Amino acid sequence: MRVGLVLLAMSVAAGAEAGPTPNRPPAGPPAAALAVVPAPRPPPTDAECLPLPPLRLPVAFAAGESLEFDLDAMGAQAGKMTMRVLPVRDGQLPVEVHAQTNTFFSKVRRVNGTGVSYLSPRSLRPSRYTEDATENEVHRTADVAFRPNDRGVALAFSVDGRNGKSEFRYAHDGLDVAGAVYLMRQLPLKGELAICFDVYGVRRMWRMSGKVVGREHVSLPLGEFEAWHLAGEAVVLNDSRLRREVHVWISDDDRRLPLAAVGALDLGAVRATLTGFTRPGDKRARAQGKEALKW
Repeated sequence: MRVGLVLLAMSVAAGAEAGPTPNRPPAGPPAAALAVVPAPRPPPTDAECLPLPPLRLPVAFAAGESLEFDLDAMGAQAGKMTMRVLPVRDGQLPVEVHAQTNTFFSKVRRVNGTGVSYLSPRSLRPSRYTEDATENEVHRTADVAFRPNDRGVALAFSVDGRNGKSEFRYAHDGLDVAGAVYLMRQLPLKGELAICFDVYGVRRMWRMSGKVVGREHVSLPLGEFEAWHLAGEAVVLNDSRLRREVHVWISDDDRRLPLAAVGALDLGAVRATLTGFTRPGDKRARAQGKEALKW
């Protein structure tokens, strides 16, 4: 909803560049055949993308929480991802996402990257997002500033030593791919709840729109959970050819754990599955056995 929501959650968190999805016409057919292919559906308009509802309180996470995920791509384990809530700094609550591919998947794509979102402890909206990643020896950085007064977003980035800047806008809720997961944990989830927000990822602003599909039973190596299934699509605001389908499962309990996320990449489907977590005051929980996520 590559990350957050993955989100766009895991494809962005895994560091891969976004490109047009396979719904483009295949190369080869005559021009007459291409002419009848419908144009990609545009994202919801600002009027259709309603503000997010008030957040559910109290907040389900705190400094010291650490979540561990397995990343799977192309039917094989691709690497690991961690999400951590850091101590409050200058009145902001930083959350950090780190993803790294394993030796096997590095033959396809080598990624080692970290993103940090600086959230308001009350609204969970970001004031800043930073990213530092290396993909196949190409070093990329991003420093993103959110301006709620004019709903603007300022990006300063570098790719392999070349610097650039961009400006974006958002309609009602402007998020980033790391912090969006934490905000979604606090939504008052219920069946058919519509969800729409704008999210920064991979030097673009995406409009994420979808809904809560319903409550489902999820089996993980960690245990059995009742969870809310969120499904949606992220579309680049200025290029509706660039789109990602996203599914996220969030536990229906006071912890609101992000249990799993599935998103589409240029390589195919990527899945993140929660394998362990540490929370202040809780015993450390880790996956046991070899059960698979069921949906």
